[in-house]
Amino acid sequence: MSYAADVKKELTGLIVHAGNAKAELAALMRMNGVSTLGFDQTIRVQTENAAIARRIYTLLKETYVEVEVEVSVTDHNHLSQHKSYGVLLKTKIDEVLDDLGIDPFGLHPEVPPRMLNQVDKRRSFLRGAFLAAGSVNSPERANYHLEIYTTHEELAEQLMIMMQEFDLPSKISERGNGFIVYLKRAEKIVDFLQTIGATQSMLKFEDIRMMRDMRNSVNRLVNAETANMQKTAIAANKQVSQINLIIDTLGSLDILPKKLCDIAKARLEYPDETLAELGEVLDISKSGANHRMRKLTQLATMIEQGIDYDLTKL
Repeated sequence: MSYAADVKKELTGLIVHAGNAKAELAALMRMNGVSTLGFDQTIRVQTENAAIARRIYTLLKETYVEVEVEVSVTDHNHLSQHKSYGVLLKTKIDEVLDDLGIDPFGLHPEVPPRMLNQVDKRRSFLRGAFLAAGSVNSPERANYHLEIYTTHEELAEQLMIMMQEFDLPSKISERGNGFIVYLKRAEKIVDFLQTIGATQSMLKFEDIRMMRDMRNSVNRLVNAETANMQKTAIAANKQVSQINLIIDTLGSLDILPKKLCDIAKARLEYPDETLAELGEVLDISKSGANHRMRKLTQLATMIEQGIDYDLTKL
């Protein structure tokens, strides 16, 4: 099961307060799409998620006690076990749709203000919208992304405004024949999940994200340390080669000034150590070791280029 499916499974198990049930139900029916069937004008809401179909059925029966509701299952492919579920509202259709502010013909997609006049109602509407037409990437993936899809631009704008009221800086983008309202920042996706009541999914998202970020940080540190070790090794090998050139030319390091002789012998004895570690061996600072090594490099360069040099001035 995908992470998005886990989130929706948690949401469909939440107990919704009676005063907010209509807001969630309005979003579930509106976002899934309401269609009129047959001469009796039966209303059908289609979904491919059995839990969401049960949620719509339960909310309809609990909110409108006397309505007649049925759930149908369509098996599209026996091999893949792909099914779709239809929730059929068979009685009191006009009354229910009017109460939920739903236009079955889609001519007026905006949500009536009375459905969203309280904070908890807006939370419930966002929950229903996400259940019906939302998705979220697993926090294991590098690109954090949560979105809600709708075919109506006006509804997309309402969703964006609602999310912004909860400090969720969503944006709108066109996709195919519709629009998506989306979030990209991980911490805002976490806030959205908390806003709609997916507490366990939010905690799981945070745990996975923190572990992933920690692994990335460790990898960056390891890579940086590896790069530093490689740079140290390359520099040390070059220094050893330069010192060997000096030995070949002078015959001995002992004729060098004592400070340069000591650092040269220390480098040959400890070819893998850093300059700071060579400084510890000689009881001098890193800058002191670096200064002496530069003098040796200068001498080796002069030897290579055939330039006259004076050891007493090094």
